[in-house]
Amino acid sequence: MMNEYDTIIIGGGPGGLAAAYPLAEEQRVLIIERNLWGGTCPNFGCDPKKMLYSAVEAKDWSARMTGNGLNGIPDVNWPRLMAFKRSYTETVPAGTKGGLNQAGITTIDGQAQLLDGQTVQVDDEIFTATNIIIATGQQPVIPSIPGAENLGTSTDFLDLDQLPRTMAFIGGGYVALELANIAATAGAEVHIVNHSDQILRAFPESATKQLRQLMKQKRIIFHDNVEIEAVHPTAEGVRLTGNGLDLRVHRAFSAMGRKPAIDGLGLEDIGMALTKKGIVVDNHLQTSIPGVYAIGDVIDKDQPKLTPVSSFEGRYVALHLLGVADPIVYPKIPSVVYSSAMLGQVGVSLKEAQANPDQYTVTSQNTTHWYTYNRIKDPLAQVTTIVDKQSDQLVGAVVLSTIADELLNYFTMIINQHLTRDDLQRQILAYPSPASDLGYFY
Repeated sequence: MMNEYDTIIIGGGPGGLAAAYPLAEEQRVLIIERNLWGGTCPNFGCDPKKMLYSAVEAKDWSARMTGNGLNGIPDVNWPRLMAFKRSYTETVPAGTKGGLNQAGITTIDGQAQLLDGQTVQVDDEIFTATNIIIATGQQPVIPSIPGAENLGTSTDFLDLDQLPRTMAFIGGGYVALELANIAATAGAEVHIVNHSDQILRAFPESATKQLRQLMKQKRIIFHDNVEIEAVHPTAEGVRLTGNGLDLRVHRAFSAMGRKPAIDGLGLEDIGMALTKKGIVVDNHLQTSIPGVYAIGDVIDKDQPKLTPVSSFEGRYVALHLLGVADPIVYPKIPSVVYSSAMLGQVGVSLKEAQANPDQYTVTSQNTTHWYTYNRIKDPLAQVTTIVDKQSDQLVGAVVLSTIADELLNYFTMIINQHLTRDDLQRQILAYPSPASDLGYFY
């Protein structure tokens, strides 16, 4: 009887936690974690990355204002910056687990394996529940090439005691660009090795080309159309070879994307439907096994695999198991790349809007010299809005700027609340601020 629960959650990250707390108010809940409590985001993902990025932002801001009221550009002290990061991350696992236990949620450390739709094994112990939620997230992709064991991952980069003088990132996505920007601003020589000539393929190429130029201004070196064939250890680091490339650096990191973290769960053995993108779920986030649900980055979905999306799904499944029958409905979700400038988008894509000119009005504005951006000496600010012609409502946006995340959040609220131009005109917002510009974008 001691090992019987109403719901077992596999994964103690943002999605699993978002499900656990509301369920625990009415159910017996067990949550199992095989790595660090709190999951990827607060331990070795978006949270520590953004803490390192804070110093990068401050240095970039100072550089822009030098000669405009400031004298001198500060250096990034990497060991002190890492200590700042660790002052947060080192508290996460114990704090997370303690909070769960205080809420009456049972916690177990170990690798979970599903034996069927109601039974989970951890080591030699068997646990049963009416429902199971899989929330194990993703893990970095490591290329299958000779010497791949000499590559680090984003987890390794975010916990470096010292900043290597030279380094390379293999990949052209979020992780490669964000970490490359941090390293270059902190003083390293940085190379990006990309298998194509495009970066951030989910974003408009017109915007990514502008971002690439901003990164080149930080002396980040791009090696396009290169497939790494081997990684060779050297006396001082590693040597990357492939497609004519012969590059020696002190450290190299695989940033080739992430894959569902389902190893060891035994999902194939119980016949669960899977794809390369993750676990197949229905519109209630139930897998092909009745009573077994999956949430967050581990599932195959069209929505961005982001921390707040995982939390949204976790809260939904909890409510569903507590009696809410409606299928999940996602709001429009913003995506932001924190690189040499921030690049973000939300809603209808620029590609879709341009392919349907009878339905959408696309307005692109270079806002670099607008007061909001000139005040902070933003090197390049570009805002594109997409408006539905029939409703006259904002339905999409793309923003490239050092404050893109703030503006994109405003756009997201406008889109999800279906606010019209008249609705905006009836608002009085703090001036001068990015929000006070909203009425001029579309």
